[in-house]
Amino acid sequence: MTPIRTGSPLTLAALLLAGALNLTLSFPALAQLRIGQPSGFSGAAAAGVKENADGAALYFDALNARGGINGQKVELIPVDDKFDPKLTAELARQLITEQHVLALFLNRGTPHAQALLPLLAQYQVPLVGPSSGAVALHKPVNPWVFNVRATYQHEAAAAIEHLARMGITQVAVLQTDDTFGADGAAGAQRGFAKLGQKPVLLEKFPRDKPDFSALVQKVMKSEAKAVLIIGSAANTADAVAVLRAAGSRVRVVTLSNNASAGFIKLLGENARGVIVTQVFPNERGISYPLVKEAQELAKAKGLSGVTPAMLEGFAAAKVLAEGLRRAGAKPTGASLRDALESMQDFNLGGLSISYSAASHSGLDFADISIIDASGKFMR
Repeated sequence: MTPIRTGSPLTLAALLLAGALNLTLSFPALAQLRIGQPSGFSGAAAAGVKENADGAALYFDALNARGGINGQKVELIPVDDKFDPKLTAELARQLITEQHVLALFLNRGTPHAQALLPLLAQYQVPLVGPSSGAVALHKPVNPWVFNVRATYQHEAAAAIEHLARMGITQVAVLQTDDTFGADGAAGAQRGFAKLGQKPVLLEKFPRDKPDFSALVQKVMKSEAKAVLIIGSAANTADAVAVLRAAGSRVRVVTLSNNASAGFIKLLGENARGVIVTQVFPNERGISYPLVKEAQELAKAKGLSGVTPAMLEGFAAAKVLAEGLRRAGAKPTGASLRDALESMQDFNLGGLSISYSAASHSGLDFADISIIDASGKFMR
């Protein structure tokens, strides 16, 4: 079977065809370490998902060019779940049972990651670096989930505290009506509580095709000076557009799931001044070896640089690769889990990451950025 190139998401039909073709080959003939990435390459989170995958590809392509791991190349198999949790689980099952992946990797979305949890236990396959900061993926510790990035609650609380340092205490919160929205809102409430404050408005909106007209009127009537929007890139950009069209100049804040160049493009003329929390160092800050390495590999590919979402994928790829190295010449899902749990103070490049049987949380880095007039994240 022709290897499926990194960064080329499969539709469900294509994956079924690939699985059928694979039946003609004996499994031992596969020379790759196969990794599945079921994520929203189309849909509301597509911009960030593509950049996550591009960042992972930077590392895996360089690794494979050096001979891979124990003589085997890492083959990333991305599949498009259209940002639908039901499809996430369906595709993941096929990746495990038909494509024989060792691990699932870097999927986007809180409900989507939660849909994978029963499969991880059933097939003893780890999920490494989910692109979600859901507390539910951290506590209680799931033996098959290895987080790399900080939690949404941590960064949402940091956002509220940052606004307070700016002198902004009248804050509205708009949250998508799903587990991701609830998680982020809980973090914001923690930030408010620490400061002895309360939101001037707390409202939910549907994840699919929300109409922000009425919510924007509520924001304006609340006299909020800032609004924290906890939602996908497309929904958040739509909300900002409606706010600005209504004449509101309220400060807009959103979380790191929207830390992508694609999100800035979706914002268009409304991008300047939007605050976005970050869970990795400045993507232009070469004082971090992690960032410098990613930048150099991007330059070698003819890219202008890396984005925060690319850096997240790059870091997750480094963690997964180290686990595969430690798992030995013939890794299994269980041996990869054990290898990851053996990682103590592993240097990602200026950031240290550790796992154990009692903690799979990874990093706890959080920062604040603002989009400038040139369409770049400033810190």
